[in-house]
Order: sequence, then C-alpha cells, then structure tokens
Amino acid sequence: MLFQGILCELPPEGGMVLGRRRSRRPVNPDAVRALDQLKYEVAQELGLIQGGGEEELRANLDFLKYEIAEELGLSDKIHTVGWPNMTSRECGLIGGHLGGRIGGQMVKRMIEFAETHMAKNHQR
Repeated sequence: MLFQGILCELPPEGGMVLGRRRSRRPVNPDAVRALDQLKYEVAQELGLIQGGGEEELRANLDFLKYEIAEELGLSDKIHTVGWPNMTSRECGLIGGHLGGRIGGQMVKRMIEFAETHMAKNHQR
C-alpha cells in the first residue's frame, strides 16, 4: 500500500509534554518523496505554485503568511516589533491558518486514498 507507514512518528507512551512538538519525520523514510509530491500537488491545486517547486512554494507561503497576519490584525505589530518579538500564540495563530490550508487538504487526500483501498480490499 502506498500510504502505509506514512503517518508521523508519535512520542513514546506518555511522552507528549505540553509545548513540545512531536516528530514530523515519516515512519517510513521511503515515503518522503511521495509526501513531498502530494504537498506540491495540493499546493498547485490551491494556487500556491505554478510548477516552480520548493523555492516558489516557500516564497508564496511567505506572502500568504503576511496575508493571514493582515486578516488576523497582526501585520502592524509584525512591522513594528518584527517576527522575533511576536508571541508564540500570535505566530501559532498565523501558522495554524497557513498550515491548515495545505495540511488539511493533504490529510483529506490521504483519507480518501485509504478509504478507497480499504473498500477495494474489503470487496475481495
């Protein structure tokens, strides 16, 4: 199965500590290319890239970051104090809106893929 083992590693049982992020490394290192390809496909569908790859995606995400900050009323503070002096909460608000656009679509596509293959395997 293509997506088998793509889920990110979770910390050991009881290992999640408040404020500590879990690893974003795929369980299956061979899945990195497939996940990157999925990320680019979703980014293209969302109009974030036109085929320019990683550099174009990063530039467009950076632009989108400022657009989201404007929507949340945080752009004046960013221009006044700079990113290093923004609170974690403020950066998280922006990142949550930004990451949700791509990550949410990726998760949706992976669930669709899994459901389709589960249905096919169940019919056998």
